[in-house]
Amino acid sequence: MLNQKLFDDVSSRIAELLANSPAKDIEKNLRAMISSAFARLDLVTREEFEVQAALLSACQERLASLEARVAQLEAGASKPVD
Repeated sequence: MLNQKLFDDVSSRIAELLANSPAKDIEKNLRAMISSAFARLDLVTREEFEVQAALLSACQERLASLEARVAQLEAGASKPVD
C-alpha cells in the first residue's frame, strides 16, 4: 500500500507545477477567446427561443384562420346577387 504522505506530496507538487506553468495562461486566454466568439454570435437562451417559437406557432395558426376567412368571404362575394 502506498504511503499517504508520499501521495499527498506528489499531488501537491503536480498541482504547484500546473499552477506555475504556461498551461494556466493558455487556458485563461482560450476561455477569453471563446467568450469573445460567443458574444459575437448573438446567441439567445433556450427560454427566449421557446418563447419565440410559441409566438410563431400562434401567428401561423392565426394566419391560417384568416386565410380561411378571406377565402370564405371571397367565395361569398363572387356569388351573383339575385
